[in-house]
Amino acid sequence: PGPDVESGDIDPESGLPWVLEDELPVEGQATLALIDQGGPFPYDKDGSRFGNLEGLLPDHQPGYYHEYTVITSGSTDRGARRIVTGDAGEFYWTEDHYKSFERIARRRQ
Repeated sequence: PGPDVESGDIDPESGLPWVLEDELPVEGQATLALIDQGGPFPYDKDGSRFGNLEGLLPDHQPGYYHEYTVITSGSTDRGARRIVTGDAGEFYWTEDHYKSFERIARRRQ
């Protein structure tokens, strides 16, 4: 995205609203940093295939998307927050376990 993207703007590629990386919870920003450096990740399922069964992300072949846990303080399990990545370098945020998504506008990649 260009520098003129603001939170709430609609990404024409996915049809989803943008959220700025800096506006994610600190745990989400930490997960992005782990993804950028290749781990280590806190959960075995981090980096596993995300099937897009809900159909909210653009259609791609199986294996295109991968999911990563965003730690939820106080949760006794993985919680509902995830970052989903696409093979073309896109990043998506969900805080409600795949019921909705926003596309993450990265400040750097």
